[in-house]
Amino acid sequence: MSAQAVIRNARLVFTCAGGAPKCGPAQADARPITNASIVASGGTILFVGPAEEAARLYPPDPAGTLIDASGCTVVPGFVDPHTHVVFGGDRREELRRRLAGATYAEIAAEGGGILSTVRATREATEDELAAATNARLDQMLGCGTTTCEAKSGYGLEPDTELKMLRVIRRLNGGHPMDIVPTFMGAHEIPIEHRANRRFYIDQLVRQMIPAAARDGLAEWCDVFCESGVYTPDESEEILEAGKRHGLKPRIHADELAESGGSLVAARVGARSADHLLHVAPRGIHAMKGAGVVATLLPIAAFYLKLGRFAPARELIEGGVPVALATDLNPGGGFSPSMPFAMALACFGMRMTFEEALVASTINAAYAIDRHDRVGSLEAGKQLDAVVIDGDAVDLLKMGVPAIRAVVKRGVVCWHREAGC
Repeated sequence: MSAQAVIRNARLVFTCAGGAPKCGPAQADARPITNASIVASGGTILFVGPAEEAARLYPPDPAGTLIDASGCTVVPGFVDPHTHVVFGGDRREELRRRLAGATYAEIAAEGGGILSTVRATREATEDELAAATNARLDQMLGCGTTTCEAKSGYGLEPDTELKMLRVIRRLNGGHPMDIVPTFMGAHEIPIEHRANRRFYIDQLVRQMIPAAARDGLAEWCDVFCESGVYTPDESEEILEAGKRHGLKPRIHADELAESGGSLVAARVGARSADHLLHVAPRGIHAMKGAGVVATLLPIAAFYLKLGRFAPARELIEGGVPVALATDLNPGGGFSPSMPFAMALACFGMRMTFEEALVASTINAAYAIDRHDRVGSLEAGKQLDAVVIDGDAVDLLKMGVPAIRAVVKRGVVCWHREAGC
């Protein structure tokens, strides 16, 4: 048997165990256990339960890893199911301009915004993108994220889109974090094709999606369904093309207006519809009926100064499972921190702490189809965990170093004193 890894004597373990996704009243079902220990072998959990029982059933292993969690709370490793972590360039000057009063639309009209990042990403080498992305992944890991989704979408032409996906595959094999790849060539209409958008959509459907699927570079297909970007009919066409090539659908929906994206999500059987600031009751009803997860991105709404957040309470009360994500990106998702997303969810979207925790773990894992292995602390799953000094609610204190250690597959991959 492989050497054991033990997190022992935690004052409290939030397991978030049970079926996925959790919705309605179950959204708050974080399943805490007091005075608990977790035992794993080969990175897979064998036991979660009372510390005394763990000590009796699993004698100490001299060759194993022992984490003393006395006085600490342990939660599952956070799952971030929506990121644009791979990109070239730097748009912090745009942030300064927005803070001085410039609008996102004004900056975009001058060649900034997504198209600025597209230029930089096209110019960057694969090695340069990998190095920059690796540093961002390290920041995410230090915030407790142990699994994340990562999108292409800053290439908007075949070679760069595939380059981004190759970077994701490369880092998925070399970074402690598990990374789930999404093809998102439909992030914007590239400026060179705006006079003939049909040409680019045909390129997506006939060339780029088949290449991403054929090379095994992507698992999901995403599209930005929004006024001025992709219409509902175009979004459905692109996602159905992805399905024909084995790519599972997800969608950016109803962010800046009621775009119809939530209805497209229901029609194509998307696992997740993301953003949803303007989702209408009919969209909530359709998502519930089709089993679509609402992945909410309060960090983006905060940094983009949109003046509102997604209606989390209405979604939960409507029976739609809610997940949280950072939307880490160069233009509006400036924080890699899932605890920050949780804090905004609690204080901006009226979620309880337990609802936000479930949204950041097991529901987020379900949103990227990884709930069979991560997102909760229970036998048979990976030992991915966050050890928190004191009470878990201290995660909501921004700027306070509440996380003591991050564990991935039973190995301490980040520690507050030592870092990665």
